[in-house]
Amino acid sequence: MPHLDWLEHHLHHSDTLATWLHRQFSYEFEQPLADWQAEFASGQHDGQWKCLIVLDEGELLGGAALARDDLPERADLGSWLACVFIRPEARGRGLAEQLIEGICDHARATGIARLYLHTHDQSEYYAKRGWQVVERFEAWGKEQWLMARELSRAG
Repeated sequence: MPHLDWLEHHLHHSDTLATWLHRQFSYEFEQPLADWQAEFASGQHDGQWKCLIVLDEGELLGGAALARDDLPERADLGSWLACVFIRPEARGRGLAEQLIEGICDHARATGIARLYLHTHDQSEYYAKRGWQVVERFEAWGKEQWLMARELSRAG
């Protein structure tokens, strides 16, 4: 039965998840994989990339992060939902939604009233889950949607 936990309790999975993210979102990364792995691992301790993961009998299926800054060009914005990824063979089971809600619940519990995200291909998915388009922009050679979700109220 899949369950959620914080990556900081399972750091042996950090490099694997960082590798998956580096591969999935390669267009965003300017740094080599080893540098990203080190940044991602340290982010579990300093709060830069606080990651919630989904495990099934110890096997890593995916994760999502509460990031301090996921879009350097928009340092004026607050905390971010970032790094949402589910292994392809584990998709279609609602795991991403559980991770997203877990991040939102944690953010709300720590006093964060609004989360942001950016996506180039999943705006409809997020819109169905309460995220609003703030603006469209171009980055990494792709059209992006900047989206936000209010956390101060339920849903």
